[in-house]
Amino acid sequence: MKLLAETLRATVIPRPCPSAERPQHLSLDKGYDYAECREVVEALGYVAHIRARGEERQARRQDPSYKARRWVVERTHSWMNRCRKLLVSFEKLEGTYMALVELACAYIVFKRADLI
Repeated sequence: MKLLAETLRATVIPRPCPSAERPQHLSLDKGYDYAECREVVEALGYVAHIRARGEERQARRQDPSYKARRWVVERTHSWMNRCRKLLVSFEKLEGTYMALVELACAYIVFKRADLI
């Protein structure tokens, strides 16, 4: 939450200029549900999609069959953390580490596609 502005400004990939026809959206979890975060996101030209605290609990009360929606990035990080070589990395070269990340991603895709 405290480094949100710096993180968004330090984005390496250049983003297209937001316009009324093509707004830029930013999805964040409930850890960013603060007025300061919403102001920073709006000041940088994003449309904020921030999950409110207690929103999932209220949805579960209204519909007992409700399943919490997990974020794709968090789920993928969880899958990648199962690869011990990535979790405890002693690689000295960035290229070697990136090759291991790509191999882990390929393994996850093949496993999810029931090819292994």
